[in-house]
Amino acid sequence: MTTSPPQPPQNPYPGQPGDYGPPPEQFPQYAQPQQQPGPVQQPGQGYGEQPGQPHQGQVYGQPDQQYGQPYGQQSFQQQAPYGQSYPQQGQAFPHGQQAFAAQGQQQCRFCGGFPAVDATVRGHRGLIILMKWLTLQGPFCRTCGIASVRDMTSKSLWQGWWGIGSSIINPIMMLMNIGPMQKFKRLPEPTPGPGRPMDPGKPLFQRPAILGLLIPVALLALIIFANINSTSNADVGQCVQNKGTSSDPNVKVVDCSSSDAEYKIVGKVDDSTDDTQCEQFAGSEASYVYDSGSTKYVLCLAPK
Repeated sequence: MTTSPPQPPQNPYPGQPGDYGPPPEQFPQYAQPQQQPGPVQQPGQGYGEQPGQPHQGQVYGQPDQQYGQPYGQQSFQQQAPYGQSYPQQGQAFPHGQQAFAAQGQQQCRFCGGFPAVDATVRGHRGLIILMKWLTLQGPFCRTCGIASVRDMTSKSLWQGWWGIGSSIINPIMMLMNIGPMQKFKRLPEPTPGPGRPMDPGKPLFQRPAILGLLIPVALLALIIFANINSTSNADVGQCVQNKGTSSDPNVKVVDCSSSDAEYKIVGKVDDSTDDTQCEQFAGSEASYVYDSGSTKYVLCLAPK
């Protein structure tokens, strides 16, 4: 029996002997279609690539452009200062990072926290002859505002009394801080800003500076005591004592029942230094002439 030797497979495409590929002219080349919007890609991942690996034409670490935004709306990401990023919705700020106030909301001038209110905190410093007004302007958050009032008032309590004018102005300056303090206390606890807030410290009544209130009390008591014993307010019938000498007298009013009483006032001549007028008062054997500035008078004295 005779058999036919094996035949090579037939080429379905004439003119291409031994080549099983299609002739090039039967498959024309088409231009690459434009990329159509597709599903949102994860940052750093291309189609058919492993997550975290850059694809062709992409800079490593830069997210791909995301599709799916409404027509005419742009995807916008605001860059936060100091190399920090804003938290996403519902995400809390990590410890040490700060929040940023909404547009139009006041921030604290000193720490950047919010909310804040405009106010002026005042203080005073007496310099014997001169005086100095101290002011600190906001806006203040609750923490920095309370700290400023406590610090300013604390300094005024012991620096503000030194001088006649300062002793009058200082309490007025401290009382003017009551209004700002009430504003600060009505604020909620501030959201942290980029700066460090002031330290409120202890309340005023728990600080040693509160003893500064004793300074005006002591001065007032001294003035009252000096006026009580002063002969400028002495009247007929009161008694005096000379604690000095006849050439340099130091006459003070004392109680007539006291053993210190040396003379009794039997007459007083105002706006005069003429002690000869004491002759008109019966029992007058001595006189005391006072002349200082615009104040002058004569006391006519009889032995006690």
